[in-house]
Amino acid sequence: MPRYTFTLNAKQVAVEAPEEVTLLWVLRDLLGVRGPKYGCGIQVCHACTCLLDGAACLPCQLPMDEVHGHAVTTIEGLAEGDTLHPVQQAWVDLDVAQCGFCQPGQIMSAVALLTETPDPTDDDIDRIENVCRCGTYYRIRQAIKRAAQLRRG
Repeated sequence: MPRYTFTLNAKQVAVEAPEEVTLLWVLRDLLGVRGPKYGCGIQVCHACTCLLDGAACLPCQLPMDEVHGHAVTTIEGLAEGDTLHPVQQAWVDLDVAQCGFCQPGQIMSAVALLTETPDPTDDDIDRIENVCRCGTYYRIRQAIKRAAQLRRG
């Protein structure tokens, strides 16, 4: 069985996994990281969104050979100790979540967007394709704008 080494939430990890397994199942089943959710398995819902070397990625279809040697960040790796990441803080401040299932993926997509576009427009935010079955899109939009303000200080 192949062995894959990568950085997960700022810590080096190594796992043995079958070649056909994707990052999502390595995270959830082998490493116990539960933030990324299985929603559709076909890169449509984006509930599993993580960061790969700082860019949004969908681990439900990402083969482990593309992860080997790279840095993966999940929602579990955003906060610094007891200090929430600005996007997480904005989500709390604006009470975004309803059921919460999609929120880790939503937050990770927002982090990637704000890294790329520090002051996003509504059109920039609309390019995020994460699905929220509860329909909290208005609060998500407001939280992304709030996080941009928090990041600016």
